[in-house]
Amino acid sequence: MFDTKTIDEMANKLAGVLPPALHTIKEDLEKTFRAILQSVLGKMELVTREEFEVQKMVLAKTRANLEALEKRVAALESPQAE
Repeated sequence: MFDTKTIDEMANKLAGVLPPALHTIKEDLEKTFRAILQSVLGKMELVTREEFEVQKMVLAKTRANLEALEKRVAALESPQAE
């Protein structure tokens, strides 16, 4: 889901906030952060923004269709329709 570049940037930022005393193990920590991020983000069922927007539009269209059908049913069931 997440590209390698994004995970690398996140791992680098995490390693960048380490106290100066830990900079000697920065490379090892970056590798560890990268592995943890890949594992955690891989387990999450995330979607891209594009996929989310498509589903949002589908839901809006479905909701509009449902409301139109509800109005038609209500009109057919009204006493005036008999």
